[in-house]
Amino acid sequence: MKYKLAVCDDSDADREYILNMVRRWAAGSGHVVHIDTFMSAESFLFRYAGESDYDILLLDIEMGEMDGVTMAKQLRKSNDTVQIVFITGYFDYISEGYEVAALHYLMKPVREEKLCSVLDRAIEKLAKNEKVLTFDVGGELVRVPVCQIRYADVFGNYVTIHALSDTTVKMTLSELEKQLDERFYRVGRSVIINLTQIIRVAKTEIRLADGTPIPLPRGAYDGVNRAIINMR
Repeated sequence: MKYKLAVCDDSDADREYILNMVRRWAAGSGHVVHIDTFMSAESFLFRYAGESDYDILLLDIEMGEMDGVTMAKQLRKSNDTVQIVFITGYFDYISEGYEVAALHYLMKPVREEKLCSVLDRAIEKLAKNEKVLTFDVGGELVRVPVCQIRYADVFGNYVTIHALSDTTVKMTLSELEKQLDERFYRVGRSVIINLTQIIRVAKTEIRLADGTPIPLPRGAYDGVNRAIINMR
């Protein structure tokens, strides 16, 4: 798997220092990475508006007009899977990191052994968060973590994916089904459901943990129950 990283630091020397360590970590661990560097939070956000598929961010905190924590708060409004690592020379900001679920703080000068350990943890977290589906919606890139999908239904030529927010994409339900794993079960022709979200199965209806009712087609009751049992 290829990972996309960003190093954001307003110090040319520090940025290059971190970049070289990340490259050595990638070479030594066998990971394929694409690394972009930025000298300000603003320059990163400008790129992020068009390319929101970053996996790991290494952010200096003390930067120009916008600091790293403020930038991270903006990202978290729409992305809860990217792994954020703060780099700082001060302990003062650590409490603010809890608001953005920062993976770690690295104190300057950053030790290579520590950075490598944190990057390994970031990869583990990404794997645990599972894969993210990426869709082009009206020219905008939308990322939907698979673990957040409750169900998906189809209307005409469009599929609506119900996660933290709804995403409607022009595709078939079969195309989406191929991208999902064993936790998902197709109920009839029009709905795919996340089996882990089911709290009750009746003859005519499935009830999800958030209270959403999903009509159950005739003859589908036994298949849903078997799928739940097999998943466990």
